[in-house]
Amino acid sequence: MKLSLKMQYACQVLGQLGYSYGSPDLPHIEELAKAEAVPSNYLVQILNELRTAGLITSRRGKQGGYALARAPEEISLYEVMTAVEGEILAHSQGGKGASAARAEGVWQELARRVEALLRDYSVKDFMAQAAGEMWYI
Repeated sequence: MKLSLKMQYACQVLGQLGYSYGSPDLPHIEELAKAEAVPSNYLVQILNELRTAGLITSRRGKQGGYALARAPEEISLYEVMTAVEGEILAHSQGGKGASAARAEGVWQELARRVEALLRDYSVKDFMAQAAGEMWYI
């Protein structure tokens, strides 16, 4: 499985948003882009996808910005992955041949295991733990 740059950026910005969770001051896109070294025009697309999936909220205006829709530990990596990348381990079905049914079973089991593993991680895992790792906005 190859992790896309889009997915990497999504995880980084969600981790950054985790620091301001519950705060009345919402970070603006320019601040998020600078803190995570993500091009702001690309970040707009990612944030739109995360907002559409219900993982973040946004507010317009001078007091506006972006915020996590739920606490960092409540947003799973599985939710982020499906919001940004779509179905996990999508594959075609209906192969023909002697081993087709068995192959399908293996891929389904692998997809279940990967999903379970992704659900074990949350946005909180992408937040820096040590003071030296943390960015302040």
